[in-house]
Amino acid sequence: MPSAVQLIRSPGLSDVAEYAYAATAPQEARLIFLAGACPLDPDGATMAVGDPAGQAAACLDTLSGALEAAGVGLADVISTRVLVASTQRSDLVAAWEVVRDAFGDHDVPSTLLGVTVLGYDDQLVEIEAVAAVVD
Repeated sequence: MPSAVQLIRSPGLSDVAEYAYAATAPQEARLIFLAGACPLDPDGATMAVGDPAGQAAACLDTLSGALEAAGVGLADVISTRVLVASTQRSDLVAAWEVVRDAFGDHDVPSTLLGVTVLGYDDQLVEIEAVAAVVD
């Protein structure tokens, strides 16, 4: 089933950003708001301690599982927010590159933020998302 999400690009804006600047879904779309995906294993332990890229990959696994439970996939995501607990831009970039690569051509509007702390012990990355689907 094709995605209900339409990515919007503007030729007047910088192409340095590795994502579309906006997205829309048709009026009849059902929105799915996902909790922040965390890098936790099934027992609740933080995975990839000290590794922003590894934690981003673990978060994407969590996000994909939540999307699947809602009956959708990454191609149905309309926006993301990637939170990285670090003051080092290189940590943000490492996490972002994993997220960017996972979404591939479906380069949804995204915000990448450096934050002071996240909710779990040793947690460095969390990914929030909104998806849209027409049933």
